[in-house]
Amino acid sequence: MGVFYIIISAVLFLMQFTIGAWLVRCYPAMGVKWPLLVALLCTVVMLFGFTYTHNHQTGSLASVLYYVSYTWFGFVFLAFWICAGLAIVCKILTWSHVTTDWMGPATFVIWAVVFVMALWGGFSLPKVKHITVKIPGAPQMKLALLADTHLGMGVSLSRFDKALRKIEAENPDALLVLGDVFEYGPHRDSYANRLAQVKTTQGTYGVFGNHEYYVGYSNSKDFFEKAGIKLLENTSTVMPNGVQIVGLKDIKTAGVRAQDVMDILAELDKNSPIILLSHTPLYAQEVAQNGGSLMVSGHTHNGQLWPFTYLVKMHFPRIYGMYDVSGMPFYITSGVFYWGIPLRFLAPSEIAIIEVNS
Repeated sequence: MGVFYIIISAVLFLMQFTIGAWLVRCYPAMGVKWPLLVALLCTVVMLFGFTYTHNHQTGSLASVLYYVSYTWFGFVFLAFWICAGLAIVCKILTWSHVTTDWMGPATFVIWAVVFVMALWGGFSLPKVKHITVKIPGAPQMKLALLADTHLGMGVSLSRFDKALRKIEAENPDALLVLGDVFEYGPHRDSYANRLAQVKTTQGTYGVFGNHEYYVGYSNSKDFFEKAGIKLLENTSTVMPNGVQIVGLKDIKTAGVRAQDVMDILAELDKNSPIILLSHTPLYAQEVAQNGGSLMVSGHTHNGQLWPFTYLVKMHFPRIYGMYDVSGMPFYITSGVFYWGIPLRFLAPSEIAIIEVNS
C-alpha cells in the first residue's frame, strides 16, 4: 500500500505541475512558484481525502472529502490531457507562425465545457439501453444487467434505489449481477436489502468482480447472500425456464485460466442454451467455441473518462458494446455508476436490458 501511495502521489503531482506549466506558458507573469505550491498542496489534500474516507466511512466530513478528493482527481486527469493536446496544437501553430495568444482563454473555456459534461455524466442516472439477441433454442426472455455499481461512499442509497426502479420498470425475467457491487461506506445492509427487493420470475444470479476480493471475500459473499444473489464461482445452475447459467470467478484476481473455462463448459448440456457471466471481458473465444450461447461482462466502464478509454483498450481487445464472437453474442456493459471518481466523460453509464428472441 505504501508503494501505491508513493506512485499515486508522484503521478498526481506531475499531472498538476504540468497543468501549471501550461498556464505559465500562457500567462508568464504568474511565475513558476504558485503552480508548484498549488500542485503540492492539492496532492496532499487529495491523498488525505483518499486515506481518511477509507478509514472513516461515516459522517459528513468523510462524504465531503470523498467527493472533493475524487472529483478533483478526475478534473486533474481531464485538465492534464486538455493541456497536453493544446501544447501540441500550440507547437504546430508556432511552427506555422500563427499567433497563439488566444490559447490561454481557450484553455479555461475548454476546461469549463469538459468539466460540466463530466459532472453531468457522473451525477445523472444511467439510461436504459435495450439490446436484442437471438439464441437458438432459448425461450423469449428479458435479462437485466447490473454491473459496476461500486456502491457505498460514492453512491448513495437514494441513487441506487432510483436505478433499481428503472430496472423494475422493465420487468425483467432475470437479473444478472456482474460484480463490483459494493465498495465501502455506511448502510451496507440497506443496499443489500434494497437489491433483494428486485423480484424476477427466473431469479437473480451473480459473479464477483475484482473489487469483491479487494474489500474482503467473506464480506462480499455475505453481501451477495443478503441481496438475494445466487453466487456462481466457476459453477453453473439452471434457471426455471431451462436456460443454463455459468458464472466465473474474477479472471484476473482469482487466476482463472482458459482451460478452466473450457472444463466448466464441457460439463454442461450442449442441447440447452448456455449464458456465461464474467466480470472481466476475457475468454470470449473459448466460451463461443465450447457451447456458449451468450456471454455478458462489465469491468471496463468503457474507460469512464476519455481518453482513458485508449489505455483500457491496451488491456482488453473488447471494452464496450455488442460483439459477435464466432456467432456468439457477447455484450460488455459500461456499468451503472462509476469507480472512485464520480465523473464520466464520453463514456456514459447504462442499465443494459438484453431481450432474447423478442
